[in-house]
Amino acid sequence: MYVSITGLKPKGILGFIKFWTLAIPSFRQAQTAKGNLHCDVKRINGYQCTLTAWESRDMMLEFMRVGPHLEAVKAFSKIATGKTFGYETETLPDWVAAFKILQEEGKVY
Repeated sequence: MYVSITGLKPKGILGFIKFWTLAIPSFRQAQTAKGNLHCDVKRINGYQCTLTAWESRDMMLEFMRVGPHLEAVKAFSKIATGKTFGYETETLPDWVAAFKILQEEGKVY
């Protein structure tokens, strides 16, 4: 499976509001996306985090490139800072491990 971990911090109050107007539809899109095996969110150390698992990287990329998630990606640099990381694995990490992986391996945006 392909695991994707994201941790974002909204920029200011306007960024926070815009973040949530984009994050909620994007999360709903992920929950029903083809190939999605797991979808969860959690706030950790001030970061709004997502942990998703997919049947394959290609299925995750299909989800990323359309609909609400694409709109969120386009707005990202204006509304938040953070990291993302994705990798192939046989097991889904728990939140402690996922956040550690994100901090150590994540690409900064």
